[in-house]
Amino acid sequence: MGSLPCSDEYDVVVVGGGFGGVYSLNNIRSLNFTTHMYEAGTGLGGIWHWNCYPGARVDTDTPVYQLYAPELYKTWKWKERYSGRDEMVDYFNHIADVWDLRKDITLGARVTQAHWHQDSCRWHLTVVQSSADGTVYKTSVTHCKSVVFCTGFASKHYIPPFFGMDKFGGTMCHTGLWSEDIQLAGKRVAVIGTGASGVQFVQEASPVAAQLTLFQRTPNMALPMGQAVRDESWNTHYKTTYPEQVEKMKTTYAGFLYDFDPRMTFAVSEEERLAFYEDLFCKGGMYFWLGTFADMLKNKKANDAAYEFWRNKTITRIHDAAAAERLAPKVAPHAFGTKRISLEQNYFEQFNRDTVSIVDLNTDPIETFTNKGIKTKSAEHEFDVIVLATGFDSVTGGLTQIDIRGTETTIKDKWEKGVWTHLGMMTAGFPNLFFVYGPQAPTAFVTGPQCAEGQGNWIGDTLVYMRAHGIESLQPRPEAEVKWKEHVNETAEDGLFKDTKSWYFGDNIPGKARESLNYMAGFPLYRKKCAEATGNGYKNQFILA
Repeated sequence: MGSLPCSDEYDVVVVGGGFGGVYSLNNIRSLNFTTHMYEAGTGLGGIWHWNCYPGARVDTDTPVYQLYAPELYKTWKWKERYSGRDEMVDYFNHIADVWDLRKDITLGARVTQAHWHQDSCRWHLTVVQSSADGTVYKTSVTHCKSVVFCTGFASKHYIPPFFGMDKFGGTMCHTGLWSEDIQLAGKRVAVIGTGASGVQFVQEASPVAAQLTLFQRTPNMALPMGQAVRDESWNTHYKTTYPEQVEKMKTTYAGFLYDFDPRMTFAVSEEERLAFYEDLFCKGGMYFWLGTFADMLKNKKANDAAYEFWRNKTITRIHDAAAAERLAPKVAPHAFGTKRISLEQNYFEQFNRDTVSIVDLNTDPIETFTNKGIKTKSAEHEFDVIVLATGFDSVTGGLTQIDIRGTETTIKDKWEKGVWTHLGMMTAGFPNLFFVYGPQAPTAFVTGPQCAEGQGNWIGDTLVYMRAHGIESLQPRPEAEVKWKEHVNETAEDGLFKDTKSWYFGDNIPGKARESLNYMAGFPLYRKKCAEATGNGYKNQFILA
């Protein structure tokens, strides 16, 4: 790669244009570092640029799901409680306009390599620029002192290696790579997967498809979204109270405007407990998951009580008893809430349609794809469109898919048998390399904007400290990584999450080391740990040179 032209040289390069990327670009640039962003997509938004499948929508309500700068929220109006993908794209364009970001962004530019050069204390980034149709028109090398990867937790899609996939003669697409040219009206549609994208897609496709078949391994314990319109009156009012709301969000476990109730499930009467459940359920959103009794995600008996209430509410919406048992089984397949909860608007009602059916992959697994569709153990199904809602190589995949080489090895090789980071933002052997919304950080356990701001501010402060003290390179001490890993794993053991196979632990990717990929002790404690790490001029936990 040494023969490639060097296009630019910067103090800092930001990779990725989601919340972490746009916040980091603006923040670091404001600290008087020459800064540039490379974004592989043709627009900003990160996951909201790429996930354009029908029904794509956020699961965190406004006004929580936004960056907190007054100049952004005072000049923006939300349309819905839970914004759709297109509104999120508009919001990112609003951020770019207000902060004048585009002059420092190259779109359609994928960073494929990042190699550290010890002699110059610089990162050399190979950047491949492509047109909208994917045609490569330029490959160059950019040099920078520091690099901030904001690749997100869901930027590497995952497709299970089903046998015969190349035989299918119809249209097939992963939700994370959706093509807006795909037609669903009057088509026979298969959906494989019941994560958030599967739930959202089923809601949108079922009313228009001639036939829809959901291939389900694990039912989704989805909660009612409680969608609502955000009118002029609402927008005017929230702007007057938002500064106080931001301070409240900083004190809660996941960055919401509410937190777990301090009471224990069985410390109240059954009547009081059921009334509390009903109130949470009617509020919509994540209240029933993250605003409930403090022991729900830690005590199996308490968890069973919550699942029973959820099931009783859900099965009344499903007419067919067999379908109800598949979607909300009497015996929970895992502890309630230990897989990512999805929000739904009319998901369960779709299975009351004569044109919608479920295949249980536990009893009727897929044997092969065919020219006409999918053959399971019991039957062959014909389809025009197969939708792969099969998820992502979450949290680590966005980084390990890039050839990132430090002083001795690559991140992919270093993390092959398990993740090693400090604070979920740096890793030993990779000086001046930071990542936002990555492994061993709160990531999937806190709102994206709050994670972007919290980690972005720590990274900015660290870069300023390095400049002020003439520090050419900074990386974690290996012993600090060991302690951080122990702390992350200890917090993951405190509850029921560890007993469930999920992408939280990398279980969805064959061969991936099973471990907690997220910091589960809450964002307030995480911020405290980050602040402690800077004590004594970073010297206790970092190697400075």
